Amino acid sequence: MKTLVEAINGGLHEEMERDPALMVMGEDVGRSGGVFRVTAGLQERFGAERCVDTPLAEAGILGTALGLSMVGWRPVVEMQYDAFSYPSLEQLITHVGRYRWRSGGRMNVPLTIRMPYGGGVNAPELHEESPETYYVHTAGIKVAIPSTPADAKGLLAAAIRDPDPVVYLEPKALYRDSREEVPEGEHVVPLGKLRTEREGTDVTLIAYGAMVKVAAEAADVLAAEGISAHVVDLRSLRPLDEDGLIEAVAKTGRAVIVQEAARTVGFAAEVAALIAERALFDLQAPVERVTGYDVAFPYWRLEHLYVPSANRVVEAARRTLES
Repeated sequence: MKTLVEAINGGLHEEMERDPALMVMGEDVGRSGGVFRVTAGLQERFGAERCVDTPLAEAGILGTALGLSMVGWRPVVEMQYDAFSYPSLEQLITHVGRYRWRSGGRMNVPLTIRMPYGGGVNAPELHEESPETYYVHTAGIKVAIPSTPADAKGLLAAAIRDPDPVVYLEPKALYRDSREEVPEGEHVVPLGKLRTEREGTDVTLIAYGAMVKVAAEAADVLAAEGISAHVVDLRSLRPLDEDGLIEAVAKTGRAVIVQEAARTVGFAAEVAALIAERALFDLQAPVERVTGYDVAFPYWRLEHLYVPSANRVVEAARRTLES
């Protein structure tokens, strides 16, 4: 039984053992094992040349990793916190996401960018953001988000082994939230394949990351009212399992999409658009979105009012059933 942190740490150990070209780099990832101790023990086991403590310079970290990936290394970069990655967006958008296209397919960028993301830990400003839409919108970048320890290991292995750059977002609220069985040894969860959290017949709840737990809690409340909720975990936003998504919506004819990020132009809007394009005639009610608000992520005393709650999801589900 492992926590999400332990699953990621174990996955990094196994992948570094499997591939001598794999290296981890970032702020405090070596001697300290990272802020959340996700990289604990890597430097002791693999040495300072493969688990590298970098300067506090996110653009420099990602630019260096890009160069290393071009000469045979397979870097795993840690951005210490979600919003700390913003200085590196120039490298990501201008270079990392474009090299396959720029080289006419002759060059791959096998680079993984890990970062804790989202709220739930009462951290200060710029430590609890949900920047997934920036990365999904960037051509050439894949985006994966686990919600369980088993998926944390499996999706990380898929991200590391992928020939293209992958942003791997780790819901910090789930780091030590619970334990579950995690497969030992080889365990790869393919990118672009959603997971069914629970089966249901009345309304489909669509979520990813820490919001999968919120959706599952809402499903428990609805079940007490005699309402059967079908809950799906998207797992990866790019590539997105569009067929699986449409099948899940068609199963109930009602959809509630849950995201922690701000509402406007969030990923939930993209999911809603896909449902409108491909499942319009299956719908029995308008699609509902339960999201954060279009404000800066608040200080910790107001955090619980910003992050979607099970009650807000339940209310949205009820509205679909009343339509």
